[in-house]
Amino acid sequence: MPEMDTLERLATNLSLEERQKMFEKLRALSNLSGESLYPVPPDGKTEPVLSAERQYAKLPWYYRLFYFIAGIFKNKAPHQIFTDAQIGALGRRIDTEYPGFYDYQKGLLLAGFYQLLAALKEDARFFFDALDSSVNRDRGGFYAFLGSLEMPEIHRALEAETEPGGLRGRNPAASESELRQNALRVMEEVFARITEAQRAAMYRNARSLYCLKELSSFLYDRVLLAFGPAGDGQSCSVRVVKELLGNLNNTLFSLRDPPSLALLESLFVFVPQEREAVPGRELQQLLGRAERALANIRNFNRALPLTLILKCGNRDIAYCPRQISGGEDWYTVYRDYWRRYVTARFAEFIKNRRREELGEAYRKFFSGAEPLSLANAAGEGDAEGFPLGAALSLSFLLSFYKLVFVPEINPLLLPVAAEGGFINKENRAEFAGGYNDLAKLGNDIQGLDRKIGAGGVYGERYAQARQDTSSLPVKRRKIQLALEDAEEEGRQIVERARLALGGLVNTVAGIVKKETGGRYESLSNFAQLEAAIPDFSAKLREAGERLKEALKTLDMVAALEAELGRL
Repeated sequence: MPEMDTLERLATNLSLEERQKMFEKLRALSNLSGESLYPVPPDGKTEPVLSAERQYAKLPWYYRLFYFIAGIFKNKAPHQIFTDAQIGALGRRIDTEYPGFYDYQKGLLLAGFYQLLAALKEDARFFFDALDSSVNRDRGGFYAFLGSLEMPEIHRALEAETEPGGLRGRNPAASESELRQNALRVMEEVFARITEAQRAAMYRNARSLYCLKELSSFLYDRVLLAFGPAGDGQSCSVRVVKELLGNLNNTLFSLRDPPSLALLESLFVFVPQEREAVPGRELQQLLGRAERALANIRNFNRALPLTLILKCGNRDIAYCPRQISGGEDWYTVYRDYWRRYVTARFAEFIKNRRREELGEAYRKFFSGAEPLSLANAAGEGDAEGFPLGAALSLSFLLSFYKLVFVPEINPLLLPVAAEGGFINKENRAEFAGGYNDLAKLGNDIQGLDRKIGAGGVYGERYAQARQDTSSLPVKRRKIQLALEDAEEEGRQIVERARLALGGLVNTVAGIVKKETGGRYESLSNFAQLEAAIPDFSAKLREAGERLKEALKTLDMVAALEAELGRL
């Protein structure tokens, strides 16, 4: 397997085959025990669930007579006398079989309890960072990775059968919208292939995951602090913490089955680790640490009779831990992740197609010459630079200005601007306005490029806003304002260029027609210009076509820019 800097990169870069290979290798090396974390009592019997009243009602008549007589002397109901006797017997059993944890006569948790709970806290919290780096960050992505181990054929089908290029190859006449809908339909068809066994395995993993999360985030300190600031062998009243301990007991009871190897691998593969160059070895070390933590949780349940203590603390001999809910939504999360994945995949597919179309338009328009870009604007995949909203359109216009307008078109428009005898004053004004705007287009764009650079008015505002230490909403607002102001200036440049191109296209078309009387008329001295400049008419007509093509390409670039912003 290739070496990677972090396990987080490993999670995203490993192919399905590499994941499966590593999983099988870890399975062969793992010592993960399948023994229950919450053992069944040694006699194999479950604790009683009947209430004290119902148990009392099932007693033989002479026992009930005894408790009736005792109740008369103690002024208590017979079943209460019975309950007190049962609690007393249970307390003596705890004192005999599990000494040092609980004083049933005083209702106090003892130093031994404190020590075991403090140790459980350390073992349970081992999983906290892994959960925070994986499930808490991206539940959908986590379940997708887990699904690739538990349901590899489903994962493979989802990857392959929703691939945009393959769908397009099978449906060449379909529109992009139809292809996207086809991909989502295929996704649902693949989901329908998930077997009941696979669903059950994923649900067990989701249950274990939720229980680990509850166990690792339990309020241990709240219980431990009830023993005093340092827990120096002091005691604590069980009544103060019995609700918290009930929640802990329910979580431990629900985590009876140890987490699967696939679940643990999925947890730890997202944990960034810098000190180990071989991720598989690091995973093996983390899994070994997890096995020790699970073994300690198992030993905690064996050593500490938490259920019996809570029976006494609650004075309820029918008390039993219950299953906590959680993990039932795994399928919804998993499905939503893949829907977002397929949608994002198609968005990227469409982006690439638009880039290819734009690239082809660029190659055609610039005759193979390399287009220019703004020096200080952030480019594709570039984290640095100023994220200027109109950068794509401005880059095209800068390329047009330097590669086409100045060397090819300006020499033909300059004589018209300087000497052209316009019959129609409106034509003259429109031509002059368009020509002047294009003539200073390069300066306008480069001026904005300087403004968004380091030390420029927008670049400085943007840098200061990013370093702002005030509240996050204020910081975001400052960044947004800097970006919006720069983008607005860029949009104004683009709009002026579009109007200039449109005006020149119309006026030049009227000039080369050599006609009068229409909306756009020719020049009164066109014949003289034609005589003075070789092939003036043909070259001016070609310049008009180039201007028209530039306007069309600019509109294409602007449309692509807007679409990329939405995707």
